[in-house]
Amino acid sequence: MPVFTYRGVNRAGATVTGERTAESKAELTAALRREQITVSKLSQKGKEFNIPTFGGGVEAKELAVFTRQFSVMIDAGLPLVQCLEILGGQQENKTFQKVLTGVRSSVEGGTTLSAAMKEHEKVFDALYYNMIDAGETGGILDTILQRLSVYIEKNVKLARAVKSAMIYPVSVIGIAAGVITLLLWKVVPIFVSLFNGLDVDLPLPTRIVIGLSSFIGSIYGLMLLAFLVGSFFAVKFWYATPPGRMAIDSLILKAPVVGLIMRKIAVARFTRTLGTLISSGVPILEGLDITARTSGNAVVEKAITQTRKAVEAGRSLVEPLKETDVFPGMVTQMIAVGEQTGAMDAMLSKIADFYEDEVDAAVKDMLTAIEPIMIVVLGVIVGGVVVSMYLPLFSLIGKLAGK
Repeated sequence: MPVFTYRGVNRAGATVTGERTAESKAELTAALRREQITVSKLSQKGKEFNIPTFGGGVEAKELAVFTRQFSVMIDAGLPLVQCLEILGGQQENKTFQKVLTGVRSSVEGGTTLSAAMKEHEKVFDALYYNMIDAGETGGILDTILQRLSVYIEKNVKLARAVKSAMIYPVSVIGIAAGVITLLLWKVVPIFVSLFNGLDVDLPLPTRIVIGLSSFIGSIYGLMLLAFLVGSFFAVKFWYATPPGRMAIDSLILKAPVVGLIMRKIAVARFTRTLGTLISSGVPILEGLDITARTSGNAVVEKAITQTRKAVEAGRSLVEPLKETDVFPGMVTQMIAVGEQTGAMDAMLSKIADFYEDEVDAAVKDMLTAIEPIMIVVLGVIVGGVVVSMYLPLFSLIGKLAGK
C-alpha cells in the first residue's frame, strides 16, 4: 500500500503534517476530512520529484474548451462528478485526462471542487481555483465557469498578439543571419579561390566581405558563436532571478514601439483579470494578489503589489495606481468612475475590451511597417555580399574589353 505525505489545517487553524498509508489520494483525503483536516498538499512518497511538464502539459485553448463545456453541463443540471467523468473521458490530452480523473476522485472522496483543483496548480492556477471557490460558495458555479472560459479565451488572444509582435521580426532576423552566415562560410571561399588565380585588384567592399568570411571560418568565429550562445543562456539565467526579471521587464516596457504594445497588453491583462475576479465575488485584496501573480511582468507585478498594500491600509484603489506611473491616466480615471458608481467590474471589463482592441491595432500597424523594412534590409545585406563578390569580375571584364 502506498505511503502519502500530507499537509493541512485542522479545525483549530493549526498546520498539521504527517505520513499515512492509503489506497489512493482520494481515500486519504476523505479520511482526513472526516478528522476535520483540510488538506492543502498531498503527494505519494517517493514520487515527489516527477519531471514537470511545461504549463502542466495542458494548453490554454484546451482549458478554455473544457471550462466552456463544463459550464454548459453544470447549467444543464448534471451532477458534478458525472460532468468530470464525461469531460475526462473525452480528453485527447492524456495529461489533462489524468488531472481530471484525479479531480473527480478527490471530489468523490468529499473534497470541494476548488480544493481538488488546487492540488493541480500547474493546470488550474490561483485565479482559476479561487474563482471556482467563489462560485461554489455563492451557488453560481455555472456563471463563474462561463466567466472563466471568456477570460481564458481573451488571454489566449492576448498571448497570440504577443507572439505576433515578437515572432515575425525575430524570425526574419534569424533567417537573414543564417543566409548571410551561409554565404560567408560556403559561397565566398569559392570566389576567393577564383580571385587567387586571377591578376585583379580587389575593391574595398570585396576585401571586407572576404575578411568577414575568413573570420567566420576561423577559430575566432567559433569563439564568437560560443560567446553569443553563452550570453543568451546567461541572460536567461539572470532573468530567472528577481533583479534580472525586474531589469529586463523594465527595459521591455521602455523599448520603442514594442514597449508601448507590451504596456497595453499589461493593462488589458490587469483589468481583465481583476474585473473577472471582482465580478465573481472574490475580495478586492485577494483579487489584487492574484492579479499581481498573473501579470506576466515584474514591473506591473510590483505596482499592483504596492497598490494592494495601500488598499489594505485603507486607501482607495485609484490613488496608489496613479502613484505607480505604470498605468495610463485614462485607466485610473475610468477606475475612479467605477469606484464612485459601484460598477468597478463593468468598468474594468470595458477598459480591458478597449485595450485588447488597441493591442490588435498596434500589432497590425507594427507588422505592416516592419515587413517592408525587413525585406529591404535583408535584400540590401544579401545583395551587397553578392555584388561585392562580382565587382572584381566586372573589373576584370573591363580590362579584357579594353585590350
